Amino acid sequence: MKYVCLGFMDEGKWASMAAAECEAMMKECFAYDEILKRDGHFISDTALQSSGNAVTLRWYQSKVSVTDGPFAETKEQLGGILILEARDLNQAIQLMSNHPGVRLGGPFEIRPMHEEITTRAMEGLDANELLASIK
Repeated sequence: MKYVCLGFMDEGKWASMAAAECEAMMKECFAYDEILKRDGHFISDTALQSSGNAVTLRWYQSKVSVTDGPFAETKEQLGGILILEARDLNQAIQLMSNHPGVRLGGPFEIRPMHEEITTRAMEGLDANELLASIK
């Protein structure tokens, strides 16, 4: 089963770190990602730019409203996404508990991927076919 692991970090903490600290943290994270790859658990990952470069879309008064950045009541912002292959949620938790990003960066949210919807959407099914296939 595939799990999406959302890594959060206080962007202020990241900005205040010395370049050498940032580099050491990234090296440690990349080294663990290599272990996940070697053991067949790593599917993909992506790092995100600062939330200051983001916009949020909402439907408001019958049209799309665009605002700067995410709206969050927390200092921690989404910083990266890792997709993991694991036997079950317990194994995903175990694998991510060893990721240096949890210790050095911030919290990770682990959520099962809805593989059937993802696969069928990639196959180009229209919305009605997609909904019929998952009911």
